[in-house]
Amino acid sequence: MKDDAQLIDEALAGNSASFGQLVTKYQDRLYNTIAHVIGCKDEAYDVVQDAFVQAFLKLESFQRVAAFYTWLYRIAFNLAVTRKRRSKPVASIDQAREATGEDPCAEGTDPGERLERQERAVQLHAALATLGEDFRMVLVLREMEGCSYEIIAEMLELPVGTVRSRLHRARIQLRDQLKGAFQTDLK
Repeated sequence: MKDDAQLIDEALAGNSASFGQLVTKYQDRLYNTIAHVIGCKDEAYDVVQDAFVQAFLKLESFQRVAAFYTWLYRIAFNLAVTRKRRSKPVASIDQAREATGEDPCAEGTDPGERLERQERAVQLHAALATLGEDFRMVLVLREMEGCSYEIIAEMLELPVGTVRSRLHRARIQLRDQLKGAFQTDLK
């Protein structure tokens, strides 16, 4: 399989199928990340689609200083922020469930156990939706995407220290949200 640099070179030379390979390579990862960041499947789908269109149109401006995915994520992130500013913010448990789906369960899992796991997933996604956008993005990129601090800093155009600080604060806020949710279950 060709690496990103080869595919970009071919796309710039007029081979749109090469750009299609980049889309195939990154569409699921980008969609999942954006869906977690903005909390709505339909919005995430639209943002990702627009991001690929923008990336194709601006491919000549790609400096190749960062990885292609980092550049692509930045485009998608900027589009998501712009969309969010234009629309009224809405956060609901149903929307969080729709955005992330239910966690797959192994066959033969006890129905009570499966229900408890689903409820916890809903609570987690609802708590994630309460975080400020800056904190949610850093947390999703680190914990769900497994990005390093340096990559997150590059993607979000922040100093590494700011990424660490936001991640720490996001974890504290998420812990506090979940502590309240799980205490409610115990009463």
